[in-house]
Amino acid sequence: MKFVDEAPIHVQAGKGGNGCLSFRREKFVEKGGPDGGDGGDGGSVYLVADDALNTLVDYRYQPRYSAASGEPGRGRNCTGAKGEDLELKVPVGTTVIDVDTGETIGDITGHGQRLLVAQGGFHGLGNTRFKSSTNRAPRQTSNGTPGEERQLKLELKVLADVGLLGLPNAGKSTFIRAVSAAKPKVANYPFTTLVPNLGVVQVERYRSFVIADIPGLIEGAAEGAGLGIRFLKHLTRCRVLLHLVDLAPFDGSDPVENARGIERELESFSPTLAGRERWLVLNKTDLVPAAELDARCNAIVESLDWHGPVFRVAAIRKEGTDALAGALMDYLEGRRDAEEADPDLAAAELESQRLMQREARERIEQLRREQRARRKATRAEGDDEDWSDDGDVDVEYRQ
Repeated sequence: MKFVDEAPIHVQAGKGGNGCLSFRREKFVEKGGPDGGDGGDGGSVYLVADDALNTLVDYRYQPRYSAASGEPGRGRNCTGAKGEDLELKVPVGTTVIDVDTGETIGDITGHGQRLLVAQGGFHGLGNTRFKSSTNRAPRQTSNGTPGEERQLKLELKVLADVGLLGLPNAGKSTFIRAVSAAKPKVANYPFTTLVPNLGVVQVERYRSFVIADIPGLIEGAAEGAGLGIRFLKHLTRCRVLLHLVDLAPFDGSDPVENARGIERELESFSPTLAGRERWLVLNKTDLVPAAELDARCNAIVESLDWHGPVFRVAAIRKEGTDALAGALMDYLEGRRDAEEADPDLAAAELESQRLMQREARERIEQLRREQRARRKATRAEGDDEDWSDDGDVDVEYRQ
């Protein structure tokens, strides 16, 4: 199946039913008077979170949805039936944006959460409603109002506490396999990871967090090269980022320059995301001679002028991973406690996430516009550029 994290859809709420013009007609009953009933309200459109879903692929092929309209009123003061609401299931972590206004309608972050995206029309009034002491036989009715119509953009961003950054083959997938039950593909060549992978890290009973692995970044990613830039938006919900650096790159490249390249791409993509809490993780210590390990690690830290936390791990052997997971758990719990105690801090965190998402959205849209302009200019057939405008990635899910 395909992993799709963006989808445009059109939603149309139901129209309200019209009011009825009717007068009571019954044998042996004089002057029956008006008895026209009201119409029914139109159905609304809701998005409902379902944690059994992990992609928006269904909405790529079926983009238009309409709720049922309300029925018109009838005689004998019978009210028309209300239009049935339409509920569309989406993955947890979906952001809903109004395309016409650019407004973020809401974030769907919990299983079963319902978000109203199109309000149904209001019912029309029957002539009974217009009866008065001076108007005994009213012939006025009102029509139901149209339902709300919206062009929406759905964006899926995985819900994770910790995100992994690094070049392809830096060991991110190996790390997530070491600390969780997730089993992403691992191989000795770049671009093993094609879509985000999530793993649950259980430090001890009742203490756990979620970690996300995304495709690695390469030089020029902020200009659309490679896969990683498309998935960076999935890190905007993370509270802390782990920057994995390969101590012994297979191509002989400089670990310091590799780390700086990631920092440059991150700043080009979203300055706010680049300023997120970030920890340095020096991976593959098992490939460095023990006599050289301290000197090499210290040289990297000094060259980067790094002042944050630093950890050394050998993910393939699970060396140092438990200590890192424990430190992450302590940090995340401390953040949660601080935000619960200080509403202003929680509000600032939410605003920061929204800013990162907005910057990510603008950057991705800019890249797409630039690619379309290049294609239009060259009119080349069989374009084989890395950046894909539709964003589809084939992926097989296994239990």
